[in-house]
Amino acid sequence: MKGISGNQRVVIEHVKPAVDHGKFPIKRVVGEEVVVTADIFCDGHDEVKAAVLYRVAGKKKWAEAKMDFLGNDHFRGVFTADTYAPFEYTVMGWADHFTTWQKGLKKKFEAKQDLKVELMIGVELLDSARQQADTREKKKLDKAIATLQHKEDVTTAVITAISPEISNLMYELTDRTNATYYDQILEVEVERKKALFSSWYEIFPRSTAKNPGKHGTFKDCERLLPEIATMGFDVLYLPPIHPIGRSHRKGKNNAVTAQPGEPGSPWAIGAAEGGHKAIHPELGTLKDFKAFVSKAKSMDIEVALDIAYQCSPEHPYVKEHPQWFNWRPDGTVQYAENPPKKYQDILPINFETPDWQNLWKELKSVVDYWIEQGVNIFRVDNPHTKAFPFWQWMMGEVRREHPDVIFLAEAFTRPRIMERLGKVGFTQSYTYYTWRLSSSDIRQYMHELTQTEMREYYRPNFWPNTPDILPVPLQNSGEAPTITRLIMAATLSSNYGLYGPVYEFGVNTPHPGKEEYTDSEKYEIKHWDWHKQTRVKEIITNINRIRKENAAFHTTWNIHFAESNNDQILAYGKADKANQNIMFMAVNLDEHNVQEAMVKVPIAQLGILPGYPYIVHDLLRNEKYTWQDEWNYVRLDPHVMPVHVFRVEQSYAIS
Repeated sequence: MKGISGNQRVVIEHVKPAVDHGKFPIKRVVGEEVVVTADIFCDGHDEVKAAVLYRVAGKKKWAEAKMDFLGNDHFRGVFTADTYAPFEYTVMGWADHFTTWQKGLKKKFEAKQDLKVELMIGVELLDSARQQADTREKKKLDKAIATLQHKEDVTTAVITAISPEISNLMYELTDRTNATYYDQILEVEVERKKALFSSWYEIFPRSTAKNPGKHGTFKDCERLLPEIATMGFDVLYLPPIHPIGRSHRKGKNNAVTAQPGEPGSPWAIGAAEGGHKAIHPELGTLKDFKAFVSKAKSMDIEVALDIAYQCSPEHPYVKEHPQWFNWRPDGTVQYAENPPKKYQDILPINFETPDWQNLWKELKSVVDYWIEQGVNIFRVDNPHTKAFPFWQWMMGEVRREHPDVIFLAEAFTRPRIMERLGKVGFTQSYTYYTWRLSSSDIRQYMHELTQTEMREYYRPNFWPNTPDILPVPLQNSGEAPTITRLIMAATLSSNYGLYGPVYEFGVNTPHPGKEEYTDSEKYEIKHWDWHKQTRVKEIITNINRIRKENAAFHTTWNIHFAESNNDQILAYGKADKANQNIMFMAVNLDEHNVQEAMVKVPIAQLGILPGYPYIVHDLLRNEKYTWQDEWNYVRLDPHVMPVHVFRVEQSYAIS
């Protein structure tokens, strides 16, 4: 009978959340709840009790959260990741003899049976619990024992025995010697709040010069910070800032051959001036960069850098570590390809090299170097073309020393690959939002992100555009789709970003036959009037302010969609009950025509009191309407404003 615990009768199954059966940690930010469910049962008819055990990883003592019975052997418990540190959790269950006795006592009392022996059993159970009780608890138990021993007042004895006070006390004091513990300790990766709530803005620093024809510098970027801060962004993302290779340099519109003076793609990293730890000389010095990062932080903006693990043919790695690349029979290095696309200016790194350990250490040192310069956020280019074990190791090692670091995965590829990147440790991830256009597509995708296991490890970051992607709805379009795609990104997801200033300036001419910008900034230096005011820029500023002021937007997971009798009207709500904040959005997906609908507000889920009128205040247009109950009318003219961003204003508290 070795290995058998004969007294442990309870079975614990299907503990969730558990990513790939506990192989990877779930993700939370400080203050987020962890809702744990499990199927817990035992033989016979004994009542079962259960609890979630949790602690900061490495601590000895477990805290406990009682699990509620939901029916059909299913239990639910909740704890809060209230400390900025990794957590551990598991589940325990036990046959609860006191609750079983209470249940039988109540039935026999209702059947008017003799309770003499039953009350004696109850006294024994209460007396046994005294062994674990403190002085205050012993007084309560002694009082209950005396009541149960008062044979003349059986009714009072029963009422006392099944009272919430005695039930709760006995839950705490029950002997759990024979409790069953789940056979795994599961992990929670707890990160800072910006991992869940952030607003990103992407610019090319070389396009920030005051005068046309000039190469922008970090000092020019610093000059633009007040403008970006006014727009309300808290992350400023820069494409690679390193020296750019000269051989096979790409020209305008990705031309195979660059003309004299053309700057090339920033993603072709490395030249005689250095590689991933060097700065493009025309951008300025390391001192200039650090001053820029410091100035941004003083305005509550964090600078995010691009990590692109690839090299130009002139990168120092190519000569110093030729074993890290694939060499062709003609003696040249294999450049990057995604047929029919060719990237002759970029050499991919061979992650199957026998020298992989030194390669991993060097690539990690790149991140370490920029952390030393004050950077804590990294957008990682094409992570799906690098080895998963490398990412898991590198990000884990970095976070052990620098838990504030955030990694955003730029991967538009197959679903399982994107999901794996989230599992191995990426803080945030790009998504398919860019291509989810219809009401049904958006609802289905949000369900996948927030109501399936993906919610535990995949934090979405919604981008309506990127330098690589000018999606069809924005091509040669007017303001309406530009506004709707912006507002949906900013209100569906708590993390969102956009590539500017082309977005707010309405630059939307596609390269023929492609979802790409013509005259792309990836291959040429632009000159922008950064202080130019547009209606879209005003709306960006407003929606970022609204997001910050309304706690309902600070998470992605609280979304509730509304029924609509018109598929062209997408409506959804978000609520933060702790802050008494309810938001409700309605979006016209038709850029050409006025659309009307009756929408069914999910009042129960949002915490709106049924049967009473409430005010919906459009924060974009500063207009108020009185609504009542679930079904209400909306009308949206895309030529005026294609969206409503309502704050629900009511004079009572959300329960």
